[in-house]
Amino acid sequence: MSGFTEKQEALVNSSWEAFKGNLSQHSVTFFNAVLEKEPEAKNMFSFLGNGVDPSNPKLAEHAEKLFGLVRDSAIQLKTKGEVVAEAKLGSIHAEKKVTDAQFAVVKEAVLKTIKEAVGDKWDEELNSAWEIAYDAMAAAIKKAMA
Repeated sequence: MSGFTEKQEALVNSSWEAFKGNLSQHSVTFFNAVLEKEPEAKNMFSFLGNGVDPSNPKLAEHAEKLFGLVRDSAIQLKTKGEVVAEAKLGSIHAEKKVTDAQFAVVKEAVLKTIKEAVGDKWDEELNSAWEIAYDAMAAAIKKAMA
């Protein structure tokens, strides 16, 4: 994938900062959105055994890691024109048997969460930048799963 612009990278970076600005709340938004569409996903995350508990630090840790991976993907797209995922990340997703449909649910939840994080700064250009970065990350993870 190529052609990711400096502006798209900047959009992802600035909205990542907005996300981190209220990590606890945005983590809850993200996981609630995932479980709303895919209730069985709680079985894929050990820290969701009792549902979305805002006081569980693993909730924010995992959300920060995921959104950070999307941000890192934007950086890789801009600098290298492609995203490469670590083999360990692929093996974890393969072990959990993550499906294409589940990647789509997570993408939808990521976009919903970023939209909430940036408020009135949300627009089609920002949405597109996150979609491209997420899709590239998901493709890299799927490749590492094989």
